[in-house]
Amino acid sequence: MTLAGLIALVLLIAVAAYACAGGTDYGAGFWDLFAGGAERGKRPRWLIDHAMAPVWEVNNVWLIFILVIMWTGFPVLFQTLFAAMWLPLALAAVGMVLRGAGFALRKPMRRVAGRRLYGALFAIASLLTPFFLGAAVGGIASGRAAPGTLPSAEVWANPTSLFFGLLTITATAFLGAVFLSRDAERFDAPDLVGYFRRRALGSLAVVVLLGVAAFLVVRGDAPHLWHGLTRGVGLALVVVAVVCALATAWLLLRSRGAWTRTTAIGMVAAAVLAWGFAQRPYLIPPSLTVREAAGDPTSLTWLAFVTLVAVILVGPALVLLYWLDTHGELESLTDADLRRGAPGKPAEGE
Repeated sequence: MTLAGLIALVLLIAVAAYACAGGTDYGAGFWDLFAGGAERGKRPRWLIDHAMAPVWEVNNVWLIFILVIMWTGFPVLFQTLFAAMWLPLALAAVGMVLRGAGFALRKPMRRVAGRRLYGALFAIASLLTPFFLGAAVGGIASGRAAPGTLPSAEVWANPTSLFFGLLTITATAFLGAVFLSRDAERFDAPDLVGYFRRRALGSLAVVVLLGVAAFLVVRGDAPHLWHGLTRGVGLALVVVAVVCALATAWLLLRSRGAWTRTTAIGMVAAAVLAWGFAQRPYLIPPSLTVREAAGDPTSLTWLAFVTLVAVILVGPALVLLYWLDTHGELESLTDADLRRGAPGKPAEGE
């Protein structure tokens, strides 16, 4: 494997990581939007706030890493995508900003109207942002975002982009529901365990249906991608995604699905990797190969070195953060906790 091929593989893995980590947060926002009115949606939104709070900011590290690899390692790809599809990418960026602001500001707001406004920003942006990101991926997969392509709606508003956008929304909703069902167990909220488990099963069914439909659309709209998905590594990864989907459904139907998060992540990650490997050797099929898009060899060498340093230094910190979060070690202190820990006040039982 060439150095450019290695950096392209790192880029694909980073995209898969963002799809799983960031996708889970987008999915939580999806269920926030459809939780119902103030009274009906109070409990689900309470769980969403508590589950997302420790990690929602750090998940965007993957997106920053993706952008750095793109503009440093593959400047032609970066220029092509942001020239041909500036509108959906700009809308996605605005959605990320509004989503973060809405989530951060709705909780401390005292007025009900303010909480509703920021809550609506968070929820609606959580729906639109993954759609535009998925639509952009569809423009890449179908080969419409070729070098020199002028910006137009057809580049990202086409059959492949439409189905990729819808698939992205439903996949994030699926991930969010799976994680929230496990968080409900951790926060001792049995009423929400079944609530989110049913939504995880429903969204998984929609993902499967949309995936089959997208597969048929790709056959005629993106023949190179279809060719890669029906043979070799691409087909093997599609099979892995299907197996993980079946395993997740089986675990969700059990009374306690301890491995549902693992299988759900495996499904989404395998699907993203299948797309990337199916495009080989192209970054934008069939017009831009990895070799043609690669930057200066010196830049690639330094990028590989920086990536290695990041894996060594940042990787363990991310793993520790996710482990602490999933094991309930990052829960917010309550007023009772602060009173017990105040100087001069004995702890309970003393």
